[in-house]
Amino acid sequence: MPQRRRGSGLLGGRFIIILIGLAGLFIYWQMNQSEVPFSGRKQLNTISLQEEVKLGQQSYVQILSQEQQQGHAVLCASEGGCAGAELALTNDVRAIGARLQVAAVQLESELRESGFAFTPVAEQFDWTYYVVNSETPNAFCLPGGYVAIYTGILDITGNQDGQVTLDDLSDPAMLAVVMGHEIGHALAHHGAERMSQQKVMQMGQIAVGAGLGDMSVGQQRAIMQAFGIAAQGGMLAFSREHESEADKIGLDLLVRACYDPRQAPELWQRMGKLNEGQAPPEWMSTHPASETRVENFRKWMPDAIAEYERRCGPLN
Repeated sequence: MPQRRRGSGLLGGRFIIILIGLAGLFIYWQMNQSEVPFSGRKQLNTISLQEEVKLGQQSYVQILSQEQQQGHAVLCASEGGCAGAELALTNDVRAIGARLQVAAVQLESELRESGFAFTPVAEQFDWTYYVVNSETPNAFCLPGGYVAIYTGILDITGNQDGQVTLDDLSDPAMLAVVMGHEIGHALAHHGAERMSQQKVMQMGQIAVGAGLGDMSVGQQRAIMQAFGIAAQGGMLAFSREHESEADKIGLDLLVRACYDPRQAPELWQRMGKLNEGQAPPEWMSTHPASETRVENFRKWMPDAIAEYERRCGPLN
C-alpha cells in the first residue's frame, strides 16, 4: 500500500507559510495595543486622532446630506430658518449634550488624575448636535463629537404615547442615556478600533491567500470561507464588547451630568419589548441582548447611585 507523503494534506507545506503570515499579524496586533482608560481593556488602534476626527466630520456631513435627500429634514440646519417646536426640540437636545460634554471632560480628567496615561479628547472635539426628522429610532455620535438624534427615538425615550412632541423631553434623563452611550463610543475610539480590526482582517486574508498557492479553486474557497467565518465571529464579539463598554461610559457620564442613572435599565427594558421576537441570538448580533444590558446596569447601579448622590444630592 503506497505511503502518503508528509505534507500532502489539504494545506501541506503551505501551512508554514500561512503560520508565518499569521504570526506576523499577531506581532503587529500586539505592537499597536493601547489601554482604554474607561475600562482597562486593551484595544487595537492604528488610526491617528486627527484622521479619526476628519473621517467623523466627513461621514457626518455625508449622512445628514443623505437624510435630506431622502426627505428627512435636519432641524435647524439652515441659518435663520429655525423657530417654534423645531427650535425648542433642537435646543433641548443641545442642552443635554452640553451637560454630557462637561461630564466627559470631568471623567477624562479624573481618569488622568488616577494614573491612566492617555490623550483626553472631550475638550478637543467639535461638539455638534442636529435632530433628524425621521421615524427611524436612531442616534449616533461620530468621532469628533458629531451627534445626530432621530425623532423616531424620542417617543421611546419619552412618554410613549405614539407621538413625537416636546412632552417627550419633559424628563430628558432617558434621552441622556441614549446620548451618553453614543458619546461613549466616540470617547473610547470604537470607530477607529473597528477600522483597525478590519485592516488586520484584510491583511489576514492576504496572508492566508498567499499560502494557498496552486490549490484548486474549490479548496481555496473552502479555506477562505472558514477564515471569513472565524474572523466575522471575532468582529461580532468585539462589537458587543464595544456596546457594553459604551453603556458603562454612558452611565458614568449620566451621574456626572446629574441625570438619574436608574433610567438606563428602564430604557433597555423598553427596547427589549420593542424588539421582542425580532432580535437574532446574542452570539449572532453586533449588540448584547437587551436582557444582558439590563442585567449589566443593575450590577453597576449601586455604585452609580452612590456617585450620583455624592455629586448631585439624594435621588427621589
